Amino acid sequence: MILDELALFSKRRAQEARARIPFEDLRTAALSLPKGEFRFEKRLKTPDLSFICEVKKASPSKGVIAERFPYLEIAKNYEAAGADCVSCLTEPRWFLGSDDIFRGVRAEISLPMLRKDFTVDAYQIFEAKCMGADAVLLICALLDTETIAQYLAVCEDLGLSALVEAHDETEIASAVSAGARLIGVNNRNLKTFSVNIENAARLREKIPADAIFVAESGIRSPEDVALLRASGADAVLIGEALMKAEDKAAMLAAFRGAAR
Repeated sequence: MILDELALFSKRRAQEARARIPFEDLRTAALSLPKGEFRFEKRLKTPDLSFICEVKKASPSKGVIAERFPYLEIAKNYEAAGADCVSCLTEPRWFLGSDDIFRGVRAEISLPMLRKDFTVDAYQIFEAKCMGADAVLLICALLDTETIAQYLAVCEDLGLSALVEAHDETEIASAVSAGARLIGVNNRNLKTFSVNIENAARLREKIPADAIFVAESGIRSPEDVALLRASGADAVLIGEALMKAEDKAAMLAAFRGAAR
């Protein structure tokens, strides 16, 4: 199963990183930085639908999405076009991302940024802080409720937001029990990689009214955006559709128009 492989590889990467920079050294460095102001989630707390635009070259289900990948230009275009936040992949094997790509984008834009990776070790949260992230991704399919709660506490100490991702009712219950304030519902089943655009809309009622609800994956058209807006989504995370678009600003404008 690809999710298991992703988790194992992510754990190995964290172990290798620990060998280069010991955990306590990284933790001390992260805690010495100014505490974050939870910019990511604050940016999504608006009456309008918010847009998290993703920078990624590839995915396990589609392979290489963008043969040409001027990631700095892409991120700056997102900002200029009115994106609310940027998600940037750092997973290197299946998504062809890297920490260096993230740092490069961070240096070029002022928008809140999500480090998109497969968090399986608290070490990775301190890494995210040190590379300038405003948020990290915690996936319920990889983490039990107790671990999510522990990682949320680490994020709280650092002033980072955590997008806690679920796919079904059980995972949403885990996210809520752990204390998540920002819950993403993935329309893609990470075990099979099949996509059902109505999954997020179907599960909206399971998410507390005081939590920020983010619909993720499979959003390809203004009609998809309109459906999710009508279901009560506070934000949408869009990757592949924007990455494939020749005119990303025009596509984002069309998506925004459908959200009104």
